[in-house]
Amino acid sequence: MKLVLSEEQQFLKDTAKNFAAERTPVNHFRSLRDNADPVLWDKDIWQEMVALGWSGILIPEDFGGSNFGIAGISVILQECAKTLTPSPLFATAVLGAYAITQFGTKKQKEKYLPQIVNGKITTAVAVDESSHHNPINSEMKASIKDDKYILEGKKTFVVDGASADLLIVLVRTSGNPGDETGLSLFIVDSNEEGVSKIKLDMADSRNYANIIFSNVSISKDQLLGDAESGGETIERILDIGRIAMSAEMLGNAEAAFETTLEYLKQRKQFGVLIGSFQALQHRAAEMFCELELTKSSVMAAMRAADENSNELQRMSSLAKTIAGETLHLVSNEAIQMHGGIGVTDEYDIGFFMKRARVAEVIFGANMDQRTNHQIHKDKNLGVGTAGSVAAAVEL
Repeated sequence: MKLVLSEEQQFLKDTAKNFAAERTPVNHFRSLRDNADPVLWDKDIWQEMVALGWSGILIPEDFGGSNFGIAGISVILQECAKTLTPSPLFATAVLGAYAITQFGTKKQKEKYLPQIVNGKITTAVAVDESSHHNPINSEMKASIKDDKYILEGKKTFVVDGASADLLIVLVRTSGNPGDETGLSLFIVDSNEEGVSKIKLDMADSRNYANIIFSNVSISKDQLLGDAESGGETIERILDIGRIAMSAEMLGNAEAAFETTLEYLKQRKQFGVLIGSFQALQHRAAEMFCELELTKSSVMAAMRAADENSNELQRMSSLAKTIAGETLHLVSNEAIQMHGGIGVTDEYDIGFFMKRARVAEVIFGANMDQRTNHQIHKDKNLGVGTAGSVAAAVEL
């Protein structure tokens, strides 16, 4: 497995890097937060992203997209994450675009995919119903009445849910919570009667919402994929989401690390640069090694997705786990090396720690990834060690 970017992917990465530096520096994120922006992303900036073709990276050319694959969108998210760029890119261009492209009917694709490409609609995937991520525990029901499905229930912690025009909702059409069967996915217009959004104020100032469905009536045409197979379908969507989120977390960690290195080269204590202290050099070296390890695991997961590998599930969990552990380490060390000023709002470094704590639990925290996919039991894969990644990505 070659762990290098293609020419097209490198071009996307460079374009995103320049865009983030020029159009969405951290001050842009800070401004939206301070002004209590209702959606916490700038609509004009989003349209610029759309004009660059980012919203259609995972969408086939027949529907106006470019079909550049998971690696293409992931490197964009990685670079944008370095400045905490706020946008609906993850929920729309990754989750929504992939879900409809892979599992939608021809009619659904023709209706929604061009609108995603053109930036006319944004999407969100509504899965969880509690603070613990476990899709098969879904209780929200869909019952049939007069040839319609009636949705009743609640979804929590929906990424970009406060602003989404279209919701992809996991519901139970049969069975009981905990059953792996009996789950189905539906595409629901967020403006449907009975849909209520409750915007959440999270530590990382990103767009999240709890969504309540009260007697929401939808047609059978809004079923995404096959009825009763939603469990398998949502796991596939979430695996792709975990890879993209891992790339974003990697970008967060890289930026926090680079910011900390610059601080170590400038801050003096007792007349000496603190970067000259051996203990801090050792800690910085450890962060560097973990970042390199994370880059390999994320890139291997991207390749597995684009090559439709049988190892996709395992590699996505591996990438999410390692990226989460690395971002946790780097964000903690960044704050400690900055000292007391690291937790003040005046300095940007604190934003990365706040983003880290929330990103770690999106679609399953580290322990969830190990438990769900038994990474820690695999004889060839011990999460968190250099040898394990070497085995996983065939270095």
